[in-house]
Amino acid sequence: MNSDDQVVSGSCDELSAGDAIEAFYGSTLVHRGPVTEVALDQGLLWILDTLTGSRRLLDMSELEIVRLPAHYHEVLVGAPAR
Repeated sequence: MNSDDQVVSGSCDELSAGDAIEAFYGSTLVHRGPVTEVALDQGLLWILDTLTGSRRLLDMSELEIVRLPAHYHEVLVGAPAR
């Protein structure tokens, strides 16, 4: 994926349920997955984190949030195939 495919989100109003995102702390990827809920007035969003398999609450003021292109919206969560 080239950098033109990614959109850095500055606020929750740029995101909606179903958007696939990656969250970075500094330059480290810490969360990835689809947005499940957005709290616009609080700057918070919930995702289903595919890195850990759990639901996560993210604070937009603490992380850099990158919205992934549409073809990433079908993010599957589950155990890896054996």
